Amino acid sequence: MPASAPPASPLPALRPLRRDELPADAVGLARYLLDKVLVHDLPEGRLAGRIVETEAYPVGDPASYAYRGRTRANGAMFLAPGHAHVRLLYGLSWTLNISAEAEGIGAGILVRALEPLAGLEAMRQRRPAARPLDLARGPGRLGAAMAIGPGLDCVDLCTGAGLWLADRATAAGDCGTVGVARRIGLSRAADLPLRFFVADNPYVSGPRAALREAQGQA
Repeated sequence: MPASAPPASPLPALRPLRRDELPADAVGLARYLLDKVLVHDLPEGRLAGRIVETEAYPVGDPASYAYRGRTRANGAMFLAPGHAHVRLLYGLSWTLNISAEAEGIGAGILVRALEPLAGLEAMRQRRPAARPLDLARGPGRLGAAMAIGPGLDCVDLCTGAGLWLADRATAAGDCGTVGVARRIGLSRAADLPLRFFVADNPYVSGPRAALREAQGQA
């Protein structure tokens, strides 16, 4: 894999995603959000990246944070689709999950990787030792690059302000070939094909060989 990233694409005109556009199921949402844009507007400027990899954690999934029912820690997973659930991974990194079912039903997706579009210098300042391709390649790296923290838990991502989800105003609705693979780093339900990614995109995380084998299965 090359050490340097391709030049960032120009940031397109964006429009906020409406809640009624979001599929009300985890697998559907994980697929739908590929090629959409995650935006974080901060006082010092905008951070934005194209979503190129997600994982689904549907109802009844033993690997889901919501599996054992609603708690104080996982309450965001039970909100209407499109709310942020910010989770600390291995005590080290904040990660971004998104609620994915009707309100009161616990399920969600994990946003695993972004292709940076705006705010690259600010991302580099947050991850100074990272190679360009690795700024937001993987959920913990993504959280750091996009300034994701616990104060964003339960935030509504459909408001068009702060941390929000967007579509390109001129999007054709086709992100290209979608790859499907097993989820990464799990001890339970690890064999389920619930990881989705934009095929051939260099910002997708995980072993390159495994990704090549998985491409085109969607």
